Amino acid sequence: MGTAGGGVLRLPGLHGYAAEFSPYWPGRVACAAAQYYGIAGCGTLAVLEQNEAGIVLLRSFDWNDGLFDVTWSENNEHVLITSSGDGSLQIWDTAKTKGPLQVYKEHTQEAYSVDWSQTRGEQLVVSGSWDQTAKLWDPAVGKSLCTFKGHEGVIYSTIWSPHIPGCFASASGDQTLRIWDVKAPGVKLLIPAHQAEILSCDWCKYDENLLVTGAVDCSLKGWDLRNIRQPVFILLGHTYAIRRVKVS
Repeated sequence: MGTAGGGVLRLPGLHGYAAEFSPYWPGRVACAAAQYYGIAGCGTLAVLEQNEAGIVLLRSFDWNDGLFDVTWSENNEHVLITSSGDGSLQIWDTAKTKGPLQVYKEHTQEAYSVDWSQTRGEQLVVSGSWDQTAKLWDPAVGKSLCTFKGHEGVIYSTIWSPHIPGCFASASGDQTLRIWDVKAPGVKLLIPAHQAEILSCDWCKYDENLLVTGAVDCSLKGWDLRNIRQPVFILLGHTYAIRRVKVS
C-alpha cells in the first residue's frame, strides 16, 4: 500500500486530510485519507510509526467513503475515531486487524470534523458536519447526546478547549467562529472572524482565552475571547486557502 523512504511514506491513490499524533506513543501518527480528494471512492485510516528504518505502516483500515478527520482516544491507547463523507463516525481499535468496532450514523451530510475531549473527568467526542450541525457523543453510548444548531453554513472544524470542561469551538463557511458549552442549549459566543469561509480553528494550549482561525482569505487570525471586537494578531503570507491550523 505504501512505500517508505527516510521520513516519507507514500499512500498511492490517497489524499491525506488529517494527521494526529498519538497521546501515548511517541512517533505514532494516525492519518485520515480519501480517494479522489474525497469526491468519490473509499477512505483509509493509516496508522504510521517512525523508527530507525524510517516511517512504517503499522495498520490500515478501509471505509467505503472518504475519511476527513481522525482523533485519538484519551483513555485507550489503541482506539481512534474517524469521520466520513457518508456522514458517519467510526471507532477503530489498532490492536485488532479488522473494524470498525462501532459506527455512528446521524449526520445527514459529510462529517468533516471530529475531536476527543482532553479535559479530565470527561470522555466526550464532538463532530461537525456539512449539515450545519455539531453533535456531542459519549463513545460508550450508541447515539448522540446532543445536537448543536445555529451555523448557517458548512461546519469545517470542531475543537475542544484543552482547558475548560464541556467547551468547544466550531468554524464554519458562514464566516463565523462560535464557542459552545455542552451544558447550555445555544451558542455561548459568536465571532464574525473573517469575511470568507473559515476552514480551521485551534485553541492555544497555554491560554484558555486564545484561539486561532484559518480561512479561504489566506489569513490566520488570533482571537481573545475576552475582547472579540478585533483580532489580537493577523498573519498573512499564504497564497491559498488555509486548510488546517495547529497551535504548538
